[in-house]
Amino acid sequence: MLQIRFSNQATKFLNRLIPKHRKQIAGKIKELKSDPFPHDSKTVKGHPPYMRADIGEYRLIYKTEDDQKLLLVAIIGKRNDDHVYKLFRRIKS
Repeated sequence: MLQIRFSNQATKFLNRLIPKHRKQIAGKIKELKSDPFPHDSKTVKGHPPYMRADIGEYRLIYKTEDDQKLLLVAIIGKRNDDHVYKLFRRIKS
């Protein structure tokens, strides 16, 4: 089973959410902990170790580090705009 680590952005975003949405995202993260490559996750184009998963109106960008048995949650944000990818590009630079 993988350990979970959150980026600062992901932690701040989760802390601002209403409890119902936080619970939805936490449920998906628990699923990813046992199966980090489910059928509904896709690779982020141009950044192969990173995967994306959709949870309702939110998008989660994460990667696994097998050597450390770690699931790193890099970015969480709303799906309806490109804000998630702008944040992702910013942390990748």
